[in-house]
Amino acid sequence: MELLTIGNINFDELLGEYRMIWNNRLLASSDHSSEETLKEAIKRELLDENSHPRIRKNKYEKYYLAINRITMATISNEAKVSLIRVHNGVMEELLKES
Repeated sequence: MELLTIGNINFDELLGEYRMIWNNRLLASSDHSSEETLKEAIKRELLDENSHPRIRKNKYEKYYLAINRITMATISNEAKVSLIRVHNGVMEELLKES
């Protein structure tokens, strides 16, 4: 079994899988690549920018909820691993920024 790295992820397909899991998310991607769109959507999710400020959760809670939602989704295991890896990368960037 080949290990997935960010270098061999098909972000067009992964963005489609992400849209299936988070079916109410608006993901405008007109002038951005699928990779940029996906990473920006994940960043907004982890920062809980889609919620009202008074009910926002911290990024650690949001990360846990996102990973749990991915693992419970009816998508391929390869897509789950890829989405988790992208979430990990975005979370690492957020931690560097704080």
